[in-house]
Amino acid sequence: MLVLLLTAVPVGWCGFQDFTEALTFAGCVTGVALMSAALIMVLGVAAVVDCWVRGASSNFGMIALISTGVALLTNVLLALQIWNDGELVVFKVLTIVLSVGSLFAVLLVWRRLDAIPTPKRVAVALIVSTAVAVTNFSYQYLFQPYRREATPLVQLNVGKAVLSADRKAFSVPVDIKLVNHSDLAFYVLGAEFHAMGEDVTVSRTDVSKSKWREEAEKWAMYREKHPLTRREVYQPGKLVEAQPWMPAGNWVEANDESLTRAVVQLPSDTNFDKLTFYASLSLARKDRLVLQKFGESGYSWRGKVLPQWVKDEKKENDTIVQTAGMRENNAIDNLTRKKRNVTTFWIFGPHGVDVSLAIAPVGEEDRPLSSQTIREVGSRYGLLDVLAGPVEETLEEVKAGR
Repeated sequence: MLVLLLTAVPVGWCGFQDFTEALTFAGCVTGVALMSAALIMVLGVAAVVDCWVRGASSNFGMIALISTGVALLTNVLLALQIWNDGELVVFKVLTIVLSVGSLFAVLLVWRRLDAIPTPKRVAVALIVSTAVAVTNFSYQYLFQPYRREATPLVQLNVGKAVLSADRKAFSVPVDIKLVNHSDLAFYVLGAEFHAMGEDVTVSRTDVSKSKWREEAEKWAMYREKHPLTRREVYQPGKLVEAQPWMPAGNWVEANDESLTRAVVQLPSDTNFDKLTFYASLSLARKDRLVLQKFGESGYSWRGKVLPQWVKDEKKENDTIVQTAGMRENNAIDNLTRKKRNVTTFWIFGPHGVDVSLAIAPVGEEDRPLSSQTIREVGSRYGLLDVLAGPVEETLEEVKAGR
């Protein structure tokens, strides 16, 4: 009876949470299955009491046997899932203890039964319920997390420049189009747009092989990409504009499109050889987590402590930090895993802006993550980085568009 109660209460609570708040249809089905199992176990408590007090009868004895069998199946499946995904040791130990206790309960009830009425029907019922539970478990926790991925598309379109009324500046409109043709929705964790002004010197002779190799190694470290030609010598670009183009915490609906316009303003006497435009979008699948509201921004120049992996060797970079709470996409994982935060880092450097994000347990944000852990986190929560650009325009083309 104690095993049934200890199993029924948390299983029923998790089932209700999944049924009312699940992010997927499979999660709702899991919630219904868990609540049904909890109801059977509650009925089994009364049957077990009757079985032990008044002796085994055909009706109450069978109810007790079925309920303890359901408890055993439920605890075994929960143990498999929690040992695979859970992080809190207390729940791992508890599921093992309950599984062993359920097994003993099944054996004890079985031994007290004089005979099993309609054994074929009982066997069919147990086989069908087991098959349904295993199928739902496999779909929810094994197949669905690894279904085909989808990636939205970001497009940049540079418009015609507009001269200001006093003719001292001109503005370049850039349309940023987001296209999501998939049946999945996404949270926006960070969306940045930036423009770089660049100078290109053309040499009359080929650069030396050693110089060419040096340039190849240098540009490989940055998002800015340039052709490694023998005659063109690219200088490090200058950041002329950087801004978010979608608020962090918003979401992209399935089968939807959106259009945002950014405007880059420059003095009329700007003498760059060309302008290069970039956009990026950091996303998380909406069916993998529940994102809460981002809090106030923190600034590295105002004393905000940064993880070591953000500092690296370029301590002169300015960084803006945004943090939001989150919870898992199902009640069981939300109960058995550590609480986590989503943190985005806007890193401003000489080669533009990079948006990096981290999902880590509360209090462990500074702990360095291995490459394998980063891949596992990205796969679990459906993290995506969508890049657009470089879109290059010579300054003559931009000004001629006026």
